[in-house]
Amino acid sequence: MKLVIGLDGHSSGEKALDFAKIVAAKADSCELIVVYVIEWSPFSFQTAEENAQRHKRREEEIALAMGRVVNPAVASLIEAGLSARGIVRHGDVADTIDKIARDEGATQIVIARSSTGGLTSRLFGSSTANLVMNAHVPVTVVA
Repeated sequence: MKLVIGLDGHSSGEKALDFAKIVAAKADSCELIVVYVIEWSPFSFQTAEENAQRHKRREEEIALAMGRVVNPAVASLIEAGLSARGIVRHGDVADTIDKIARDEGATQIVIARSSTGGLTSRLFGSSTANLVMNAHVPVTVVA
């Protein structure tokens, strides 16, 4: 069994991790894949130099997300005796999490409903709805 856990970088992600731990502990064998998606449009109408700077910024954002969000989450799962690894990608949140789940052969996606305000909440909130409606595997939304 493989579970994809989508994190949004807020404390609500702890709820998704806790739920995934419970599910994984009940399974004979389970790999947990912690995913963080940085909203990013693939379209650009910039110069070659601006695109090079944009690519560098993307790489910096991936490293930052791995260090602040994904690696600590993976470490907590491994400390609990579970098999876990992390992935950070740029793109549309719902589409990217669904694609990772399909590519990895996941049996389920676990995400938390964000309770914080602001732009991130709106983006992830609508992404949660899009993921629930369009995912190719079952999605569990932890409140």
